[in-house]
Amino acid sequence: MANNKSAKKRIQIAERNRLINKSYKSTVRTLTKKTFESCEKYKKDPNKDNENLVKTRLNQAFSLIDKAVKKNVLHKNNGANKKSRINNFVKNTLTTK
Repeated sequence: MANNKSAKKRIQIAERNRLINKSYKSTVRTLTKKTFESCEKYKKDPNKDNENLVKTRLNQAFSLIDKAVKKNVLHKNNGANKKSRINNFVKNTLTTK
């Protein structure tokens, strides 16, 4: 257990940051899954609404990944890898009909 004031404060800050980072990572995973689900929905029924849904989900996922990288929650290479994986899946879905 921490004995001085600054050490106690660092423990509180570390816990706060851990929860924020956990939230970012969880949301990135959720948006990735939703993007993949939208792609599957588009494969089953390729229409304009489903295509717009896929593009919207893609933009949301990219935006959040970029924010997580900017705030040092994710490493820049890890963020680029996630974006590349999502983008390749979406690109293959939209081009093959």
